Amino acid sequence: MGRLFGTDGVRGVANTELTPELVYNLGRAGAHVLTKETHHAAKILVGMDTRISGDMLEAALIAGICSVGAHAFSVEVVPTPAVAYLVRKYNLDAGVMISASHNPVEYNGIKFFNNEGYKLRDDLEDEIEDVMFNKLDTLPRPEGKLVGNRVLVEEALDDYLAFLKTTVDVKFDGLTVALDCANGASYKVAPIIFSELNAETCVIHNEPDGLNINEKCGSTHMEDLMAFVKTSKAAVGFAFDGDADRCLCIDENGNLVDGDQMMAICANFLKQEGKLTNNTVVATVMSNLGFFQMAEKNDIHVAQTKVGDRYVLEKMIEDHYILGGEQSGHVIFLEHNTTGDGVLTALQILSIMKKTGKKLSELASCMEVLPQVLVNANVSNAKKDDYLLDDEIKKEMNLLDQQFSGEGRVLIRVSGTEPKIRVMIEGRNKEEMQKAAEKLAALMEERLK
Repeated sequence: MGRLFGTDGVRGVANTELTPELVYNLGRAGAHVLTKETHHAAKILVGMDTRISGDMLEAALIAGICSVGAHAFSVEVVPTPAVAYLVRKYNLDAGVMISASHNPVEYNGIKFFNNEGYKLRDDLEDEIEDVMFNKLDTLPRPEGKLVGNRVLVEEALDDYLAFLKTTVDVKFDGLTVALDCANGASYKVAPIIFSELNAETCVIHNEPDGLNINEKCGSTHMEDLMAFVKTSKAAVGFAFDGDADRCLCIDENGNLVDGDQMMAICANFLKQEGKLTNNTVVATVMSNLGFFQMAEKNDIHVAQTKVGDRYVLEKMIEDHYILGGEQSGHVIFLEHNTTGDGVLTALQILSIMKKTGKKLSELASCMEVLPQVLVNANVSNAKKDDYLLDDEIKKEMNLLDQQFSGEGRVLIRVSGTEPKIRVMIEGRNKEEMQKAAEKLAALMEERLK
C-alpha cells in the first residue's frame, strides 16, 4: 500500500477511500504513537468541519482512540486552528481534525497535531504508518475501567473566541465587513467575533447542511463575495475555506487580495512597528514574483521554502520568525497560533486597516501582482521525477528561462499526490506565457508517458 499521509494529513473520498475501518485504525495507531511517552491515560482533542461524513468518521476515530485506553475530548464543529489552540489551552496530549479543507463534500481527511499544537513531522507520520501496516496487532486492548471514553467539551467555541479577541487591540466601530463562511467550520465563529468587536457584519454561506461545504463559495469560489462586498457597501470581504485555516480578501472595489498581498500588508506593518523578526517573512517558491519585488523594495528579507504550510511553519520555528504563509491564504502568525488561522488572519488585516485608516486597496497596492499561468502535465507517476534527466525537456526549460529572464520566471513543481508536473510561468504577457507553458507541458507528457 502507498503512503497514507499526503502534504496535509490523510485524505480521500469518505466511506470508500477514507473508510471508517481505516479511520478506526488511524485512531488506534495515532493515539499510541503520539502518547506513548505519557505516564497517564492520554487525552486527545477531536474536532471536525461540517461535512455529512464527519459524524461517521468521528465515531470511528473516537472508537479507535478509546480502544487503546486514551480519552477523546470532542469539540465537534470548530475550525482547524481552534484544535491547534485548544490542545495547548487544555494541556492535552494530541489533537485531531476531521476535515478535507477546501475539497468537495465527498472528501474528508484526518489531520493530527502534537501536544504543542503543531502538525506532525514526517518521521512521526511514518511511525504511525508503520504501526498501521505492521504492528496493529501489538497495540494494547485494555479492559474495564482502563478503556477510554468520550468527553464533550461544550465550552470549546467560547474559549477559542476569547483567544481570538486577545490577538487584536482595537475595536472595529465604523467598519462594515462581509464574510463568506463556505458553509464550513467558521460559520459560527466568524460572524460572532466580528460582531463582538463592533464591526457591522454581513454574512453569506453560513448555513451548512452537511452537503454544501465549499459548494460555489468560500476561498475557492470568490465570485459571490465579490458581488456581496459591493451590494453591502462593505469596507472589506473575507472568505474562508471549509476548515477555516485559510482566508482570502476582497477589497472595497470588489477586487481579490490574495495570500501574497495579505502577507505583504502584514510584513510592512509589522516592520514599521518594529515587530518583524530580522525583517524577515517566510514564503514558498510559489509566491508571486511581485511579492519578492515588494520585499526587496522595502528592505524585507524573504526566506523561501517548498510548497506546503507545514514547511513554512518549520522554517518559522527553526529561525524564530513570526510571519509566513502561502498565496492560497494560509497565513501563520506564530506569536498567536501554531498553524494557519483564517479568522485570525482576517482580524489582523482589519486591525491594520483600522489603525492606519487606509482602505484595503491602498494597503494592497504595496505589491504588484504579476500574471501567472499554471499548466498541468499529465505524466506517468513512476516517471514524474525524471524530468530533469531528459535532455529534450531540459533544453526547452533552459530556453524558457532565457525567454522570461529579467521580467518573469519559470517554476516547475512535481505533484506530491498526483501523476502530474505543474508548469508555472510568471511575466507580463499572459498569452505568451500560456503558449510557452502549454508547449513545455505537452513535451513532458510526450517524453514521460
